[in-house]
Amino acid sequence: MRLLEEKISADGKVLSDHVLKVDSFLNHQIDPQLMLEIGKEFARIFADDGITKIVTIESSGIAPAVMAGLYLNVPVIFARKRKSLTLVDDLLTASVHSFTKNETNEISVSNKYLNESDRVLIIDDFLANGEAALGLVKIVQQSGASVAGIGIVIEKSFQHGAQKLKDLGLRVESLARVASLSNGEVTFINENVEELI
Repeated sequence: MRLLEEKISADGKVLSDHVLKVDSFLNHQIDPQLMLEIGKEFARIFADDGITKIVTIESSGIAPAVMAGLYLNVPVIFARKRKSLTLVDDLLTASVHSFTKNETNEISVSNKYLNESDRVLIIDDFLANGEAALGLVKIVQQSGASVAGIGIVIEKSFQHGAQKLKDLGLRVESLARVASLSNGEVTFINENVEELI
């Protein structure tokens, strides 16, 4: 997605060969117009997949997931990382390790929002090692629902997460695929000929 790549190039900050900071438009401050376009693109990509629910993880996945839910006209469920007094019974859970925060969280979703008839689109902001996406897949599978696909805003293609998910037979669609963060520069993988011009 060219618009997203341009935004990453203009406003993203490379902190190391493995860390890309995008808090000016995705992870802290949110660019609503960009999120609207991201949601529209996810809806276009998954338009024929019979999506009935979108599942994401708090908090950076919520904005793109809600915009996709708006275009697909389906509810959005987000997995919580923190325990809540109102979310205690009949939980679907999974453990997820965060590379950037170097911590493991138990994420949870109430099982009343997912069932075996649901076709779920998982959306997340980043895909690196695939831990968050795998945790969400486990939660969806626990409910008996099926995973129709995984939509990723930014994929770090130099890490193994996307391949790990594809090896499990899961469809992964990433809007921006980062090939490298070497020397403080973001290099993208462009699969469309028109984007290479």
